[in-house]
Amino acid sequence: MAGAYASLASEATGTVPAAVESDHVPHFQDSNLQIFPPAYDTRENMTSLFRPPNDADETFSQPGHGGQGGQGIPGPNQAWQGYFNVLSYRPYFNVDTVDVTDRIKDSLKVDVGFVEKTSQNPDMYGPFWICSTLVFVTASLGNLAAYLSYKSKTTGGHWHYDINLMSSAALVFYGYVGLVPLALYFLLRYLGVTSGVFQLWCLYGYSLFVFIPASFLSVVPWEIVRWLVVGAASFMSAIFVGGNIRTQIRTANDRWLAIVIGTVATHLALGLVLKFYFFTYFQHDAL
Repeated sequence: MAGAYASLASEATGTVPAAVESDHVPHFQDSNLQIFPPAYDTRENMTSLFRPPNDADETFSQPGHGGQGGQGIPGPNQAWQGYFNVLSYRPYFNVDTVDVTDRIKDSLKVDVGFVEKTSQNPDMYGPFWICSTLVFVTASLGNLAAYLSYKSKTTGGHWHYDINLMSSAALVFYGYVGLVPLALYFLLRYLGVTSGVFQLWCLYGYSLFVFIPASFLSVVPWEIVRWLVVGAASFMSAIFVGGNIRTQIRTANDRWLAIVIGTVATHLALGLVLKFYFFTYFQHDAL
């Protein structure tokens, strides 16, 4: 029996392969699923979950470099929540003083390359403050211009402060910048032209800056000066918007000329509203 066991042991040792040393050590890949809740990059904050309505596949409007968020695709509920989440719109306010100043300068230079320069980071910060400044400037200076016109008259009459100019100015400028680009966006989409609503809002918002200095110059109580100032401002703003729209759509649709003419006409109409409503004084007869 001892010999049999010895023989069996010798055969067994001969059948067992020797261990082979190897540098490869198998391991599991790192995954955020190993912890709960999953790890989350604090640099992206909430933008990885909630995203604003953007035109990521379009040329007119691209979200800022902070607007892409995480690599995951948000679900339907998260997408809808993004429309009502303030943090989702933060990338469109991701500008500093230098950016806003440069864009204002481009609007005054009637730069037709404004769309390309702002395509990666269209902002709503500049347009919001430009419209807000215009509301207060046109309302206050409109009353001042009316008072100076009244004082320059030699005939009788009376003058009173028109507080309604403030609400009218808010309706005109906020409504124009908000609704006209939105209508143009849907028109371009209907015609099959690639466009982006945020880029249009950015373009139209900065185009109104020229009306701020024009409002100050319109205080001069001479009608010819007011007409020249408002006319020049309206022309510059209209050319700025029309030139940028033309650059983007002239090769995309055969009706580009009609669209450009329409954008220029609406800007000139805004100038007429500014002149007739805010800087035209009709003297009232004395009671």
